[in-house]
Amino acid sequence: MKNYREQNNDGGDQMIYGIRPVMEAVEAGKEIERIFINRLSTSAQMKHLKQVLRDHNINWQEVPVEKLSRLTRANHQDVICYISQISYAPVEEIVQRSFNEGKTPLLIVLDYITDVRNFGAIARTAECCGADAIVIPSTGSAQINADAVKTSAGALNIIPVCKVDSIKNTLLYLRESGLKIYAATEKGKKNSFDADFVSPCAIIMGSEDTGVSNDLLRMADDLLKIPLTGQIASLNVSVACGMLLHEVLRQRSLPPSPSKGK
Repeated sequence: MKNYREQNNDGGDQMIYGIRPVMEAVEAGKEIERIFINRLSTSAQMKHLKQVLRDHNINWQEVPVEKLSRLTRANHQDVICYISQISYAPVEEIVQRSFNEGKTPLLIVLDYITDVRNFGAIARTAECCGADAIVIPSTGSAQINADAVKTSAGALNIIPVCKVDSIKNTLLYLRESGLKIYAATEKGKKNSFDADFVSPCAIIMGSEDTGVSNDLLRMADDLLKIPLTGQIASLNVSVACGMLLHEVLRQRSLPPSPSKGK
């Protein structure tokens, strides 16, 4: 039926609208990127849909109906859903697999990176430099759409992405699993060249406007700054992440230091 069909917008995202199609997509186990619901909708069908979303631990955003009507001219029935272009992976599975394969885990944690092109560029560099996964929050992060996949040069089809409900709890898990937590920030006192990237670690990169949030800064084992000599005091987040990842690659490519006493 025309009102319920899936369609691609200009960015190539897969959109589903209509209460029944969205419900069927959720119950079929589709990877849901985000859902917009008319904040004023109180129908019995909408209440049923919200309960289905709760049962599947899927968040939604309530918006004015005008926003939905801007997204599609079709009869959206007060709900629009975007299907993710990738499948997400459990962070626990990524860490355990890395250890089981004899690797040294390296995860990139993105603290509310909202620009899809920055996200795609980070994914591309992370894959090239051997990162095991990218960790993002379940809400407030850049949408993984066609632009993100294109900017990543296909890396988002290769490197696992872990979407988590709580970045804080994830960092606690990573620390308990033996990973050192670094945060990239201009407030850092430790030079990134002096960090121990040879050991298992996770690197937190902050949002484009405010950087790493204070709560996550307090959870980090070390705050790292990238040494700069120019007059501009900061770098684009994707560039900064690339510089840190290359330092990780450099350190891990060096021959091991001779053991003491030999």
